[in-house]
Amino acid sequence: MSYEEVFKFAFRSGSIPLLKNLAQQLKGIDFIEMLKAVTNEMAVEAGREMARRSPKNDFVAYISQNKKFYSSPFWSHVLTYTIVEDTDKLFEEKITECLFAKTFREANASDIGYAVNCYSDFGFAEGFNPKIRLTRTKTLMQGDDCCHFRWVWEG
Repeated sequence: MSYEEVFKFAFRSGSIPLLKNLAQQLKGIDFIEMLKAVTNEMAVEAGREMARRSPKNDFVAYISQNKKFYSSPFWSHVLTYTIVEDTDKLFEEKITECLFAKTFREANASDIGYAVNCYSDFGFAEGFNPKIRLTRTKTLMQGDDCCHFRWVWEG
């Protein structure tokens, strides 16, 4: 199976229908905000855990982990990205292809996709080190032409 076929199998016939159904069952509750809150909580903890395992939890360590993560075999099949700027206090990248965004958008579930896949980026950076500030002005999941990430070291 291709990565795209795996994503379709896992998400379009699994978790996306499940989450859409759950949203219907929870009428009157802002399901997307609930997903974002839970996602953020889990991302902050994951960022803290990565910081605990890292020899340092500064900006250089964070960006080094980011680069290592995105260059892994899995992510190289899931994302297409370019690094726009890379200094000791600023790291900027643009993602122009993302299988998560493609899969969730094709299933008319970009709001769910954003809440469970994209929203965690902020909490993860915060958990790793609160001096790392992420700004993201665009996401493929929300229909933009790219995901535009900009991490700044405020330490």
